[in-house]
Amino acid sequence: MMRDFKVAVIGAGPAGVYVSDILLRQIEAKREELGLGENATAQIDIFEKLPVPFGLVRYGVAPDHPAIKYIIGALEKTLNNPQIRLMADVEFGRDITLDDVRARYDAVIFATGAVDDRPLTISGADARGVFGAARFVEWYDGYPTASPQWDLSASQVAVLGGGNVAMDISRLLVRYPDDLLHTDIPNNVYDGLAANKAQDVHVFVRRDVTHAKFSVQELRELEALPGVEIVTFDEDFSEDAITPAHMEVASEDKLTRQMVDELQTVRQMSLKMMADHTDFEGNPAKRRYILHFNANPVEIIKTEDGRVSAVRIEKTVTSADGVMSGTGEFIEVPVSAIYHAIGYKPAEIPGIPYDEQAYTLDNTGGRIAGLEFVYATGWAKREPVGLIGSTKSDALETVENLLADWAASDAKGRIAQQPDGDIADILSQRGVQPLDYAAWQRVDAYERALGAEVEREHIKIIDENQLRSVARGEK
Repeated sequence: MMRDFKVAVIGAGPAGVYVSDILLRQIEAKREELGLGENATAQIDIFEKLPVPFGLVRYGVAPDHPAIKYIIGALEKTLNNPQIRLMADVEFGRDITLDDVRARYDAVIFATGAVDDRPLTISGADARGVFGAARFVEWYDGYPTASPQWDLSASQVAVLGGGNVAMDISRLLVRYPDDLLHTDIPNNVYDGLAANKAQDVHVFVRRDVTHAKFSVQELRELEALPGVEIVTFDEDFSEDAITPAHMEVASEDKLTRQMVDELQTVRQMSLKMMADHTDFEGNPAKRRYILHFNANPVEIIKTEDGRVSAVRIEKTVTSADGVMSGTGEFIEVPVSAIYHAIGYKPAEIPGIPYDEQAYTLDNTGGRIAGLEFVYATGWAKREPVGLIGSTKSDALETVENLLADWAASDAKGRIAQQPDGDIADILSQRGVQPLDYAAWQRVDAYERALGAEVEREHIKIIDENQLRSVARGEK
């Protein structure tokens, strides 16, 4: 009797769930064409190191992005497929190894995302008060291993970066917690934001307005921040900075042109805000969101005891094709906390080659270098850029290459050495108790019940042991 193809996916974030769904659909559509057998289908085990699934959507999206979090509903439908088995609270490299999965699965796909910051390499980056975006995002999203407290005592703050993560963290730094009660914000984060002393948050973007990497949605959320005055600068929106050539290049890409147009809207709103020191509704503003373009951070100035005291900025010029040049003009902006959002770095994985220059698992088209029938998708494949939806095109390329490799193999994809050795038995012998989809449903119901008690939709559990207890039905 021909058995099902067995596939292991490492990571239950959007990348892992999308690749599982696409693999099942592609096998259904192409099994005869590829010679895999007219009844070919697959059984997929998705391993997740955290007690709950959904990775980036649950723990990487700002809480004031509830529309994006609706993606969880679509991901749940995939996980509820009987051909997919969720095995959460199982960490690759600790609970299972590459040898374990290669012996039992016909293909292994790594969808491990990114949890670390790329290093900030400018002078003074080791000062106290310098934070990477990843750790701050983990705090405000209630990541199970994040510190429950965050120091928000700085009144003058700098955010370094020109993408959506920089926008997220800078927006959260000027947010008032009562405006977030419609979200799944954890209680400790509400308390932390209530004690936030920030008055001015400076965002430094190295290139010009036409080469920022913000999404239109992020900018629209910036335009509607209660109690916040947006500050912009004439020189950043002048005809010298944004020439017809800049606009011509920006117009070659629809999303870029939309972003530039939205930034012009932000500019017009900010002119009125700055004139009256008000927010978008004309109410008095207590905080300022200060947006700098053509501003390259080159040094962090420290006090004698090693704390941040200022950031040194070199003014830049950006050509229409995006080449940035320094002008030799420097300014120092006094701040006492700095957050850098200059990119994430996918984690290195035991036994998997890593591309140190690209910050990805070493792969071509999703095929991991030197390892047959081992693949990558999502941020681990292409580096942490693009929106969540971009992960689908990644997954499709990886799946197409996987199926081509299966079809070309002598065994037509039946690669596993031990097809009957279920990984659950191995985990049980090692004292590991995986959490399945029903366990996630218990967590979700519990968090919704917590929210209902205080007339909120949802309150996220942040304690790792409490998550496990709820998942197992012990609470």
